[in-house]
Amino acid sequence: MTAQELQTKVEIALDEIRPFLQSDGGDISLLAIEDGGTTVKVQLEGACVGCSVNQMTLKSGVEMTIKKHAPQVENVINVEA
Repeated sequence: MTAQELQTKVEIALDEIRPFLQSDGGDISLLAIEDGGTTVKVQLEGACVGCSVNQMTLKSGVEMTIKKHAPQVENVINVEA
């Protein structure tokens, strides 16, 4: 899989989860894909920043959805603004 194909798959995954974040007043942005495609850096936005459940959201929702679309991804990291 090329870097462009991987980025497309990650964006599709984020588009899938974005409505759930937006319904709570938040959002998510893709910042980078690093380490040969195994690490994805995202930034939670809006109400998701500082939310007590954002780490759970990141692991159970975002990471799971990204891995479903791009199984080679091993880590999803939230970069604080």
